[in-house]
Amino acid sequence: MLDDRYDLDPIARMKPRRGPAARREVPLARGLVVEHSETEWCGAVTGVREGLVQLEDYRGKLRAFALTDGFMIDGEPVTLVMPKRKPAGRARTASGSFAAPQERARVAMPSRIFVEGKHDAQLVEQVWGADLRVEGVVVEMLQGADNLEAVLAHFGPGTGRKAGVLLDHLVRGSKETRIADAIARGPHGAHVMIVGHPYVDVWQAVKPERVGLAEWPVIPRSIEWKTGICRALGWPGDEPADIAEAWARIRGRVRNFRDLEPELVGRVEQLIDFVTVD
Repeated sequence: MLDDRYDLDPIARMKPRRGPAARREVPLARGLVVEHSETEWCGAVTGVREGLVQLEDYRGKLRAFALTDGFMIDGEPVTLVMPKRKPAGRARTASGSFAAPQERARVAMPSRIFVEGKHDAQLVEQVWGADLRVEGVVVEMLQGADNLEAVLAHFGPGTGRKAGVLLDHLVRGSKETRIADAIARGPHGAHVMIVGHPYVDVWQAVKPERVGLAEWPVIPRSIEWKTGICRALGWPGDEPADIAEAWARIRGRVRNFRDLEPELVGRVEQLIDFVTVD
């Protein structure tokens, strides 16, 4: 039998190991109890800011230490690290669609969407612009429903060249409805879809609470509608610049499709499907 008491060198085992000791990485979490190695301050993590971790001891006293300092948990040297963020879900556009990855600009498709005026075009671009660019759909302005027939005649709808049209105030008995019915019966009817919302102007398609109203006010026919709305809101509205500024305020309150009335959202989605799907 050999006695190994003389084969071991306890002094050699006590020699410090060269190089830094590997420390276990521990993600920071509120309430985690750690000890600062140098000062022996022990406390629970209460927060992290600008590279400093704040510890609170049992008396409620707070001290901050550099996150790069040494710390111990139950006597074990550790390195405190920021917790890993969970991967974000797929981003969505203002229209609620999943955002497509960045791609090179596409050639515009032959089909088009036509809207009555500048404000309609701006709102459609603000909410559905990302979707339209992915599909290569161009939105053009009619400068009024009265020009629709002439615009369509110049555009020449046909097979593979559809025209989707969004009109204001498309209700029974309105001028816009009469224009839409006439075109549907005309030579371009098979390749044109005309839809609309019931509002006097696209301004009303923005939910009233977004501009601090319970509902959009009724404006007498003797007063120009947008001017009347500006006055009702306490804004200047007599000059074109006043109208432009008022619309900028209203449109600035629109964050995504949820701030618009469903009567508009559904019609725009319907037009996008019409011009992009065979």
